[in-house]
Amino acid sequence: MPFTKSNGLNYYQFPSLMGLGVQQAVFTRHGGVSQGVWNSLNVGLTVGDDPARVAQNRKIIFEAIGRPVQSLSDSWLVHGRQTYKYDHPRPSTQEFPPKADIILTNNPEVSLFMRYADCVPILLVDPVRRAIALAHAGWQGTVQQVGRYAVEAMQSEYGTRPDDILAAIGPSIGPERYEVGPEVVRQVGAAFGENARSLLPRFGASTHLDLWAANRLTLEIAGVRQIEVAGLCTAENQSDWFSHRAEAGKTGRFGVLLALEE
Repeated sequence: MPFTKSNGLNYYQFPSLMGLGVQQAVFTRHGGVSQGVWNSLNVGLTVGDDPARVAQNRKIIFEAIGRPVQSLSDSWLVHGRQTYKYDHPRPSTQEFPPKADIILTNNPEVSLFMRYADCVPILLVDPVRRAIALAHAGWQGTVQQVGRYAVEAMQSEYGTRPDDILAAIGPSIGPERYEVGPEVVRQVGAAFGENARSLLPRFGASTHLDLWAANRLTLEIAGVRQIEVAGLCTAENQSDWFSHRAEAGKTGRFGVLLALEE
């Protein structure tokens, strides 16, 4: 497994993104200071944890990967396809981050950072134009094809060519654990048309959604050819990851960091 240990933390790194001049890490739930249901490396401020502990967890993460915590540039996730471009790191005096499920930059001083607990992390790297994007795709973001909008944002802002992009789909809830109801099935059908059936596998009498395949398909349609899927289910591996569904909503959020090296 492509895990790295540093300063007491254990984090996942995508082999396909190595050697591209980026720092990238998907942090497990271990190595932090949070307690109770947020044990221990929770980076979510809106799930009931002590904000001081969350701040300390973020500091631990940034020290482990060798980035200044002042470079942290995140977003307020709203399960949509809003985009925010970071030309400079988010000011520490800014109380709330921008509302967006896609953040991007071409500035090495910026560390893109998002929080997850079953939703899909999508990391995009353009090594030619030296630009990156980080996206968040739950089922709503998936049917809104947030991956395509992230690619299009990189094209618009940085002149990125989709076939130059290396994409990575991180740990999230897997198809066997993600049962969905009729409303989600209807929206998947509307979004993916004739491809929807392959994205809605049946397990027994239940219909499930394959978020990995759906987001991969979206990226492929957008012209991305190099895509790595971690294939790690957060609900199946609660010992390593926070899972909103498996833990009935009482849990923390794990962090994903993507930054250009100087």
